Amino acid sequence: MADEAALPSPHFPPDRTDAYVREGLWRREPLGDVLRRAMARRPEHLALVTTEIRWTHRELDERSDAFAAGLLAATTLRPGDRMMFQLGNVAETVVAYYGAIKAGIIPVCTLPQHGEREIGQLAEHTGARGHIVQADFRNRDLVGLGGRLGKAVPVLDTLIVARGEAPPGALSFDDVLDAGSAADAGARLHSLEIDPDGIVAFQLSGGTTGLPKVAPRRHAEYACNSRLWAEALGLDENAVVLHPLPIMHNAGTAAALQPAHLVGGVFVLAPAADAGPVLELIARERVTTMPVVPPAVAIRVLEHPAARELDLSSLTRFVLGGQRPSADLVERLETELGVPTQQMFGMAEGMFLYTPPDSPEWVRRGTVGTRICSADEVRVLDIASEEEVPDGELGELACRGPYTIPGYHRAAAHNSSAFTSDGFYRTGDLVTRHVVGGRDFYSIDGRIKDVINRGAEKIHAEEVEELLGRHPAVDGAALVAMPDRVLGERICAYVVPKAGTEAPTLRTVNSFLLDQGLARFKLPERLEIVDAFPLTHVGKVSKKDLRADIERKIEKENAPT
Repeated sequence: MADEAALPSPHFPPDRTDAYVREGLWRREPLGDVLRRAMARRPEHLALVTTEIRWTHRELDERSDAFAAGLLAATTLRPGDRMMFQLGNVAETVVAYYGAIKAGIIPVCTLPQHGEREIGQLAEHTGARGHIVQADFRNRDLVGLGGRLGKAVPVLDTLIVARGEAPPGALSFDDVLDAGSAADAGARLHSLEIDPDGIVAFQLSGGTTGLPKVAPRRHAEYACNSRLWAEALGLDENAVVLHPLPIMHNAGTAAALQPAHLVGGVFVLAPAADAGPVLELIARERVTTMPVVPPAVAIRVLEHPAARELDLSSLTRFVLGGQRPSADLVERLETELGVPTQQMFGMAEGMFLYTPPDSPEWVRRGTVGTRICSADEVRVLDIASEEEVPDGELGELACRGPYTIPGYHRAAAHNSSAFTSDGFYRTGDLVTRHVVGGRDFYSIDGRIKDVINRGAEKIHAEEVEELLGRHPAVDGAALVAMPDRVLGERICAYVVPKAGTEAPTLRTVNSFLLDQGLARFKLPERLEIVDAFPLTHVGKVSKKDLRADIERKIEKENAPT
């Protein structure tokens, strides 16, 4: 087993661990066993639907068991080792994710869109030995990327290729399944002892600087997270849950996939967030719940012609998440489509907030709601201290609880500022607490962190700025959000060109960033050339002024002539 002491992650304090066990929130069993038992309750009931397959709980359980056994039989990976995931929304992703968990191998939940630089640095940071990629993912040569990283990152020695041919030295997805089908391989799997307090997955956080921080999720608390969310949404064995966003996001695993299967329901995996196919899946599969729908996706659904032609009456829970709420969007979804709509706020670090169906109308439309569990602890802190601000005043959201991490992986310096002295995670989000009928509700009013929220994808400004600064024609760069009706925010780069050079263009800048290994979804979508940056009174770049400048320009461009 990999030595966790060499790659330390903070543990929950023993007093809180004991309390969560006593209260029945944590159960002393690994997540793989929890899932296996849940699938055994209704083995012939439908479990997983994609555009290509329809599998029962028995079939999904057997396939993920075979993949788990195959990982241990056909590779040198062992329980505690880490495996990078670069797979899209296909059935193989679910099999591989559940299989890794059952084998005690820890998925590092990256995305197919992540670039070579990001995957390489995250692999080194987590000590990953395995890398699973999707050969037919659109417009990306992930097999080639996996081969290059295997040579560049010494510890990354196992490459598995799904949905395509494996190059020499790598294994195909089917090779792993076949190896796991042998009787002795299955027996080996079921003899494993996996620590329920150990790490089950690494999720990527929307942190403040550089590459995303790595959030270590543990077996007992991750199962707790999904179970509590299922209860909050009223999911049961009749639930049909659809998810159209990248499944390896925390929203995909903790808020959609795992909750659906823990209650014995059906999980429908859409290949992408395109409104037309999503609407067709809702109508065809009689979807009851869409648990985390960014406003960008909701707007596309609302404005698609099929939304008024197809039967969407099966939907009882349509939950908006990913950005601050829009009262107008909620009202239009409910009045024009008849879709019962809720708000939610969640994070890779844990805490989920939501608006219960019985909340007052202004709460459902103007806040992201309240805690999903009485053991969740929420504070609204003064930005510069650990003191709480009075109700109704703006402050920083801070939280801890049975499924909120106590610290990031291998990030002691960052943890010292990201967590309070008594273990509350400082989210960087600005909120106001409203007390209604003895219950606390929270409205999101902005954020402290320098992060651009592009359709629920978090882009860390400093990461892109640092790469832009390497461009031979760039003397300085600043990234800011510009408003967008559909995605909420898009990316605008302000650049000061070097003296004596030709000013770069958006095309040349983005070509350079791609060559640096940056993921395509992080590329600037607009470039503004300036002679100098506005500064704050302490001499820092005033991004407030830059954001105001781009907002004025966009407003002027969109003004009727």
